[in-house]
Amino acid sequence: MSITQMKDFQTHNLLEVENLQMHFPVKGGFFRRTIGAVKAVDGVSFTIRKGETLGLVGESGCGKSTTGRSILRLLTPTGGKVIFENEDITNVNGKRLRDIRQDIQMVFQDPYASLNPMQMVGDIVSEPIHNYYKNKNKEELKTEVMDLLTRVGLPEEAYYKYAHEFSGGQRQRIGIARALALKPKLIIADEPVSALDVSVQSQVLNLLNELQDEFDLTYLFIAHDLSVVKHMSDRIGVMYLGNIVEVADKHSIYDNPMHPYTQALISAVPDASKMGEKRERIVLQGDVPSPENPPSGCPFHTRCPKALDRCSSIKPTLKEVKPGQHVACILYD
Repeated sequence: MSITQMKDFQTHNLLEVENLQMHFPVKGGFFRRTIGAVKAVDGVSFTIRKGETLGLVGESGCGKSTTGRSILRLLTPTGGKVIFENEDITNVNGKRLRDIRQDIQMVFQDPYASLNPMQMVGDIVSEPIHNYYKNKNKEELKTEVMDLLTRVGLPEEAYYKYAHEFSGGQRQRIGIARALALKPKLIIADEPVSALDVSVQSQVLNLLNELQDEFDLTYLFIAHDLSVVKHMSDRIGVMYLGNIVEVADKHSIYDNPMHPYTQALISAVPDASKMGEKRERIVLQGDVPSPENPPSGCPFHTRCPKALDRCSSIKPTLKEVKPGQHVACILYD
């Protein structure tokens, strides 16, 4: 959400994810046969309305980034549907997939690894434009790229430099400019500030907010830092072990979390508005199970302080337990 204003979302969904699955085969033995699967994403469903930011949060390894890459089709999902602008894009290929990627772009986590060190910044940002709009002459292209660099807070002379000549925050600005080059409708921001110094993170986050208003963007914002997600998001989806366990607007998630896992996450976040008051910390026991061998029933029941006997045999589905607040927990059945 913009820092300075509330946003009026268009009522239709730009993106719908239905029961998305991404299972990676595990091979073993002399003949390298498939002997199992890593269930990185195991039935994820959510929607994103045009103009909003959906934050996706959870512990490392919960499947957040895999979800984002599956939506963009950098990975081919093993099940479920990805519907973009009312079109099922789960299995599209060839020219149609190429066309769709013009409307869905990604800002990657590591600004050091996601930029080609052999290209000048001008070439990095102009390459997608050149690939999709071959009729543009060099001067038009150069002017457009310089405008983008200026808009993300870089000087025009950055056009002639290489990525290694910039700091981490500046490199991420280059990555953002590249993502904007094709005027996308949806940007998947995969931990875009986690590799940056804390002093730089807020600058990049504020830039993303400003660009969202200016370019009419919709964001899927992936992060593990709850404070960052609250700052950026309108609604938040909480992931655990490849599953969405709760989805609600950010105020409901922070003020009234309903899933036991969400409650544990929020209990660990300092609340600056309640200085002097101690928030009861919920300490989870044990480790996150392996996605190669997830528990039966509710994926969280092995660590849940409120688990019942039937939690080990029943896998709950997301249900609306309060207006706009969906929870996957049998405590609310």
